[in-house]
Amino acid sequence: MRLYHNPISSNARRPLMTALHLGLALELVEINLLDYADRQRLAAVNPNGKLPVLANGDFLLSESCAIMQYLADQVPGQTLYPTAPAARADVNRWLFWSTQHFSPAVSVLAWERCWKSMAGFGSADPVEVTRGEGELDEYATILDRHLAGRTWIAGESLSLADFCIATPLMYRDRAQLALDQFHHIDAWFERVRQVPAWRDTDVLW
Repeated sequence: MRLYHNPISSNARRPLMTALHLGLALELVEINLLDYADRQRLAAVNPNGKLPVLANGDFLLSESCAIMQYLADQVPGQTLYPTAPAARADVNRWLFWSTQHFSPAVSVLAWERCWKSMAGFGSADPVEVTRGEGELDEYATILDRHLAGRTWIAGESLSLADFCIATPLMYRDRAQLALDQFHHIDAWFERVRQVPAWRDTDVLW
């Protein structure tokens, strides 16, 4: 299987962590989204022009959470993505919550404070920064309350939900994410950071 990715993409980090945790071998194809030729190469496998993309023979799959689910289903007996209907639905609930609410809030601040200047679009927009900070505080409050008394996001063990929600926090310092007051998130994130798949995909940029 081949994964089109970039090491500083939080979305692409999700399936890479999943594969590493499950012991699945992936051929990595690094895409530089600031390079025209690379963007054309990406468009050939994903008309949306987004990372990541998984190629398994003729089967092409985009969307990070869908790729995570697909990879987990390749490994009988894995526990990252439970097979019991209620337990799986609980993981799915947090995957959807992350992609609809938490990750977009982080993305606003990551774009304004990190990517925008790198892509040549100028400095941060204070209005957008204020919007991102408000949304992040709203959803971080929800997550922090959920994590009170819990070790992991869903169920009693590490799951795809933890990988999905944790990966945007790789931008915590660069994007100046105001999360210090959320002690349950801090404790949970430290547990995730000790997972070998997180350590093995950590990059300095």
